[in-house]
Amino acid sequence: MKKLFSALALVLTTVMAPVWAATQTVTLFVPGMTCAACPITVKKALVQVDGVQKVEVSYEKLAAVVTFDDTKTNVQKLTQSTEAAGYPSSVQR
Repeated sequence: MKKLFSALALVLTTVMAPVWAATQTVTLFVPGMTCAACPITVKKALVQVDGVQKVEVSYEKLAAVVTFDDTKTNVQKLTQSTEAAGYPSSVQR
């Protein structure tokens, strides 16, 4: 009986896993953008991160709004990608 319960739990976990996935949206503060061309580089860096679904970058607000699949990426990977492109960022609260 215990083995049956364990097998059932494993099957349910496998089937239900996609339900737990969530789309997240985060706003990153990108203070290093100094001209109107900078958002292009920031956006290029962010869209290359696996799991990113949408990116909107504003030079005026010094911010990037990123929508992503949290099963494929996370905020740390997003900030690492902007930093690697020369634009350190942090979560805007």
